[in-house]
Amino acid sequence: MKQKQSYPVIKHIMTHLVSLTPKGRVIGRFVLQYPLKAVFMTTRELSEACGVSEATVVRFVNQLGFGGYGEFLQALRDYVDTGLTLQDRADLPGMKGPGDRFHKVVFDEMDNLKQFYDSIDMNTMQLFVDSLAKSPWVYVVGSRLSYTFAYYLGWSLTKVRKGVHILNGSDSTAIDWLTNAPTDSLVVMISTSRYPNELIKLGKVARRLGHRLFVIADSSLCPLIQFAHTALTAPSKAIPLIGNPSTIFCIANYLVLELANSLDSPFSSHQKKLEQVYLENDILFNLQVEDFDR
Repeated sequence: MKQKQSYPVIKHIMTHLVSLTPKGRVIGRFVLQYPLKAVFMTTRELSEACGVSEATVVRFVNQLGFGGYGEFLQALRDYVDTGLTLQDRADLPGMKGPGDRFHKVVFDEMDNLKQFYDSIDMNTMQLFVDSLAKSPWVYVVGSRLSYTFAYYLGWSLTKVRKGVHILNGSDSTAIDWLTNAPTDSLVVMISTSRYPNELIKLGKVARRLGHRLFVIADSSLCPLIQFAHTALTAPSKAIPLIGNPSTIFCIANYLVLELANSLDSPFSSHQKKLEQVYLENDILFNLQVEDFDR
């Protein structure tokens, strides 16, 4: 893991600390000392904890170069999330004791989707789609939790086009697959906090082998992004116990749907061939009228 001082939000605070007003320095020192507390505080709560006004908190955030308090909290959330252990997460507010956790889970996911919808760069999304359409070979890779997302995206892509391989980054044979892959293959890696080292190593390998590396991550602090040609980030507004799946699944669904639309004729012939194989080999349940007569 990076040193604490190298994270953008921490670096901003430490760099600007000397130039801040005395009250601004109080806020800065509080955040540096208690980031896990500060990340859950409103402007009012942070101002009360530091003995300053809310206006001072707003000025502090602006001086650090953030567009608003929400943007500052997101950067702080990303920093805090990378360092929390499972035990730390189990002790987060709302994890224990009485509470309406069902509605919290649903509304957290809705908030994440809304934030993603409001902030997504559609040019980057289109670049993903174009590359998925043009690349002869596509390798979708995930590790640990993110393998769930990688499998979902990869499996869905196989229903749209040929030449798709799904790799488990926790399996050392993934290096063999990437080494044997045709030069300039498209490698799509999905990574979520807490960012497995095995997947980061694979990212380095993919770049050294000359492949195109696209990354889908849940934070701009994902270590894989530094090796990527292109990256999509889907940050979470809440710190999860395990993960927040809705946004990444939404990205996968969009990429597959848009790719199917762009391929048109090849997509249709590919699906016809798949359906024929399913039928010939009795792969999927097929409700026939005669079944009712048995």
